[in-house]
Amino acid sequence: MNKIFKDTLILFVITLISGLGLGFVYNVTSDARAKQEEKTMVEAYEAVMPGLSKYDTVDFDSKLNDTISKEIKNTEKENGISTIKAYNATIDNVVKATDDSGNDLGYIVTVTDNEAYGSSLQITVGIKTDGTVTGISFLSLSETPGLGMKAKEDSFMSQFKNKKVDYFKYNKAGASADNEINAISSATITTNAVTHGVNAAIACVKNITGGAN
Repeated sequence: MNKIFKDTLILFVITLISGLGLGFVYNVTSDARAKQEEKTMVEAYEAVMPGLSKYDTVDFDSKLNDTISKEIKNTEKENGISTIKAYNATIDNVVKATDDSGNDLGYIVTVTDNEAYGSSLQITVGIKTDGTVTGISFLSLSETPGLGMKAKEDSFMSQFKNKKVDYFKYNKAGASADNEINAISSATITTNAVTHGVNAAIACVKNITGGAN
């Protein structure tokens, strides 16, 4: 009996010490992780919004994501757009961007899309107040090397840059309109996810600025 009690006590002490040690390490590294995450976010903001000096968080209604989902699905239905996966994206964050003189540059929208081949991807999209997309940048992308990861290449991302359209769609046969982009060969699922993510950002800004139907 004494041996069982002794062994139990030893195990408890070991578990307690291990738990305290893990907690200490987490607290020590949490600040460093937070700073790195903030740095990555700021770099993404600067990449999609040239001239950015300051940004302020924009609050939005909790129902906005549902509104955007309905709008995009209706747009695709009305225009006969067929997608490999149905729209499934979420607006994570929106900021208003200004330059060093305080002039409005537009909005930066962070979107998570859950249609990617590797489960989900997260992008930031810069959009001027008039709806012109200034660029996109990935915060997370875990697609197949040599296929879906090509979405990070400038040849793909630049297709969205400096375009003012109501929505984008991808074309596996090659873009033939201003709102069309070339699908990544053998990575249509990734292309679909990115396109939906950018369309979500466009719809988001339209709703925030009152430009939505």
